[in-house]
Amino acid sequence: MTQKAAALQTYNNELVKCIEDLCSKRDELNRQIKLEEDEKERLQRDIRVLSEKLSKVNESLAQRLITRTNLDRTIAETEAAYTKILESSQSLLSVLKQEAGNLSKATGPRKKDH
Repeated sequence: MTQKAAALQTYNNELVKCIEDLCSKRDELNRQIKLEEDEKERLQRDIRVLSEKLSKVNESLAQRLITRTNLDRTIAETEAAYTKILESSQSLLSVLKQEAGNLSKATGPRKKDH
């Protein structure tokens, strides 16, 4: 019986060691799981913050694009109007010079017939 008791004690010691090893592996796995859960929470928080920032930048960008489009339109309209003013000024100057020339001929000294 002593031999059986010794075998039983050996099996018992091996079972206890195996259980302790499994518990140790579980503890390590729990530590790794906790680290990954913490990392996951941090990343989700970062994603929320970055998503909010992205949304704000997109809103600002949309407003700036609208403003730029309006400025481009205003500049184009102003340049077109200024070009018309220049053309009108040129036409007015030409007409004025022609009229001044006609007036000079009409009011200038007449040649005497001999």
